[in-house]
Amino acid sequence: MGDQLLIEQIQALEQELSTTKYNKRTEHAIGLLKVKIARLKEQLESRRTIRKQAQRPSYAVKRNGDATVALIGFPSVGKSTLINKLTNANSKIASYNFTTLNCIPGLMEYKNAKIQILDLPGILEGAADGTGKGKETISVLRNADLILLLADAYAVEAQLPVLRKEIYSARIRLNQKKPDVKIDKKARGGVTISSTVKLTKIKKDEIVSALKEFRIMNADVIVRDNINISQFIDSITGNRKYASGLFVINKIDIVGQQEISRVKKYMAELSKKSVVLKDKSGVNYVMISAEKGINLELLKEAIYQKLKFIRIYLREVGKEADLDKPMIMREGAAIRDVCSKIHTSFVEKLRFARVWGKSAKFPGQKFKLEHVLKDGDIVQLHLK
Repeated sequence: MGDQLLIEQIQALEQELSTTKYNKRTEHAIGLLKVKIARLKEQLESRRTIRKQAQRPSYAVKRNGDATVALIGFPSVGKSTLINKLTNANSKIASYNFTTLNCIPGLMEYKNAKIQILDLPGILEGAADGTGKGKETISVLRNADLILLLADAYAVEAQLPVLRKEIYSARIRLNQKKPDVKIDKKARGGVTISSTVKLTKIKKDEIVSALKEFRIMNADVIVRDNINISQFIDSITGNRKYASGLFVINKIDIVGQQEISRVKKYMAELSKKSVVLKDKSGVNYVMISAEKGINLELLKEAIYQKLKFIRIYLREVGKEADLDKPMIMREGAAIRDVCSKIHTSFVEKLRFARVWGKSAKFPGQKFKLEHVLKDGDIVQLHLK
């Protein structure tokens, strides 16, 4: 089956999906349409990847610092101005579209953390399918720890839905937890389904139909989250990227108070629909002016919070810990990660570690490599 035929089939199914009203009678049919569309898109993407992998240019950038943030938005939305204000980058700035033609890296230092920020070329609708070097841009997003979606204050309603759609089409799931679903294929016996939670968004016959559409006739399925059909499709394919996202609304200096109120109302509606998950600080968007430097410190703090950094202090044997120079790690980091960050050989050389802080039951408790640390912990490594 050629690419064009696949595209036509996808378009026909998407048209049918858009015109089908959702109710109890049609929910199974709608779920099946979503599955068929997903399978055809996977097939199309697989063909394109195999064919173009060798010749496609890339924006590969070596990771630097404690985390990587990708900055994405429409052309001339202010990405270059923003990265130049936040970092040591020297991204070209001009008043016309498509000024940035490559990926420009910069390094932002904040609260002892070194955060790499990437200024990517502006994207257009259809980027996930290759429009305007969209494939190359999207590929960088998949390797980022945080994605900043930058939009003009006067065009938020037009720009953000397109950015979110393109990111979703590129198999990136913003501010979502990976569904806890286990699918074990087997040689025979059909499909067996067990769940540890009550499933209210998907029926077991929908699970079976989805598996069959992807040519999985025999499998044991364990579901530990109350998922919907789209999340189950993501679990079948297994190639989704789950990343944090933060909306940044730029150019608030050139709009009036009425427009700012409109933007706040729009973002509040997104939050109500659970499109955006709030971090511990409650921040899900920041309104700034990159040109005038308005709210840039607030943005830095929001980036820091979204990246979920923790501070670990190292203590040499016989000495006190240096509390002025923390090692910056990500939430969920274990002693193994601390060893690797110092030097890869430390993983093999470690005998044990002593820990003082929230993750220890008592001061100086001994742990091995897999112990998960918490913010403010003091770690003393004992090597062989």
